[in-house]
Amino acid sequence: MLVEVKDILKLDTHSAEMEALGYQAMGEFGIPGRRYFRKGRTHHIHSFEVGSPQIERHLAFRDYMITHSEAAQEYSELKIKLAQKYPDNIQAYMDGKDGFIKAMDRKAAKWRASH
Repeated sequence: MLVEVKDILKLDTHSAEMEALGYQAMGEFGIPGRRYFRKGRTHHIHSFEVGSPQIERHLAFRDYMITHSEAAQEYSELKIKLAQKYPDNIQAYMDGKDGFIKAMDRKAAKWRASH
């Protein structure tokens, strides 16, 4: 889930409420200007301040995956493989997705620019 907020720093004051809902507050977690909350491997909230270029990047990735089922299937299979390989190491799991995500980001940006 992607959430836009007016003031990203104000969101930091609500981490306790997110934790009460079972989410772990991860801070920027590798993306400047983001606030990332996760609940296991299945529930993720990416929050950005209104106007952040990261919003467009995330939406382009989502839209690309929706319209390119073969890429979505490949991503799904990669995530399953990584979850099995690194059941207790979320950082290794995330690192394992990094190259694929960057490649898809490039494809998604080109695809979006042509539509």
